[in-house]
Amino acid sequence: MASLSLTQQMRLQTKLSPAQIQAIRMLELPAYELQQRVNEELQENPALEEGRDPKEVQEERFEEGDFGEDEEYTNPLQTEDFNYDDYVSDDETPDYMLRTYNYSDDHEQDEPAFSGGMTFSEYLKSQIYLTKMNKEQRHIAKWVLGNIDEDGFLRRTTEQLVDDLTFQEGLSVTDEEMEDIVRQIKELDPPGVAAYDLQECLVTQLKAKPQTEEVKNAITLLTKYFEDFSQHRYDRLCEHMQLDESQLKDAIDEIVHLNQKPSNTFTGNAYEGRQETIIPDFYVENRDGELVLTLNTGDIPELHVSEEYAQMLKEVESRKSKAENKEAAKFIRTKMDAAHTFIDAIRQRNETLSRTMTAIMQLQREFFLNGDEMTLKPLILQDIATITGFDVSTISRVCNSKYVQTEFGIFPLRHFFSESMTNNEGEEVSTREIKNILSEVIAEEDKSNPLTDEQLVEVLKERGYTIARRTVAKYREQLNIQTARMRRQIV
Repeated sequence: MASLSLTQQMRLQTKLSPAQIQAIRMLELPAYELQQRVNEELQENPALEEGRDPKEVQEERFEEGDFGEDEEYTNPLQTEDFNYDDYVSDDETPDYMLRTYNYSDDHEQDEPAFSGGMTFSEYLKSQIYLTKMNKEQRHIAKWVLGNIDEDGFLRRTTEQLVDDLTFQEGLSVTDEEMEDIVRQIKELDPPGVAAYDLQECLVTQLKAKPQTEEVKNAITLLTKYFEDFSQHRYDRLCEHMQLDESQLKDAIDEIVHLNQKPSNTFTGNAYEGRQETIIPDFYVENRDGELVLTLNTGDIPELHVSEEYAQMLKEVESRKSKAENKEAAKFIRTKMDAAHTFIDAIRQRNETLSRTMTAIMQLQREFFLNGDEMTLKPLILQDIATITGFDVSTISRVCNSKYVQTEFGIFPLRHFFSESMTNNEGEEVSTREIKNILSEVIAEEDKSNPLTDEQLVEVLKERGYTIARRTVAKYREQLNIQTARMRRQIV
């Protein structure tokens, strides 16, 4: 029989407190998400209130002598009329506060109406009633529309749709019936919606245009020679279609002006999941050679802990010990602690963001003064961590999803970081500088005979940057620039 024994063991463990976890999460939030988070906390925690702390305002008034000679400030919560039980009594709660909406008892509570515009999906569904579908077909069509992705494509086969409809809705239709419904959906606006792939989407749009010679050639190009077209094999296309380069260029021009994502033509102002506007977290202004930093607080209000809750806690704790009083005191104290922690987390976030951005401005001062990308110095997270005294992980969280607005545009904070390399003169230069030069060289190349990666290596070498071909390929891919063959155009 195995014996039992007790042993002691020492281990080092790092555990984050709830306050530290909240501070980290607040640090990661960009400006627009922080505002949402503050609004949520104000709704959830009654001990947290908007506005300046009344104590601070009162202290300022006393310092400034803002009271009359005979006037004496009295806290209304410290009068004899205040009673905690009266304040929280359920019997005094108005009846309307116990209902979801402020309606009379016999009012039918409908879903609230919104005026925020129409989504792409709603726009398509609204057109279903203009088709010749019967009631059952319209029901199935709405279900099919739910399978259209955010780009406007229906990437499921008829067989897959029939099987899913049977499994999910318990409805049975034939393949022919489903094909007829999908065909009518593809006739909806915008042209190309519900296409299975890009090829079908483009052909549908071309068929909806006046059938000129250029449009007909474009349809033939896409339906019969799509692979050659996607691989930019222009010589082979001219040979197969018996066209000269001018005619082929006209056909290609028709294609490149088409919409590759049908949903992009929708202009509704409430399209799901689209974040069109970037809200900067910082503003940097050049005032006669002096850089001034402003942290964007937007509509985020000042916050303070409710005095009413503080007074309630005193009232409850001053009473004789009762179970209900202990529970009430515990609840109030928890809410007040949460409010203090939340306010401290926001204050710490703002301080950390300001110190980090100030360090970036210090090291990239020339860029903020003149906006020249070539003046950006090599910079890594550790450089900022050394200046601010923060951990590298903290700097990484600050720079993630944060933007700064300058007089030269809005930039993500990651824009100011890049690795370094040494040029032929022994100077350290930013890899961003090399990428800018690479972009310029490719932009100025002969479009009918683009430069290969090997040729780009030679051009950069002539300019004093000796790098390997694989490095050029890596930078080109990071810049979303295609290979030489894919960049070739008919001019």
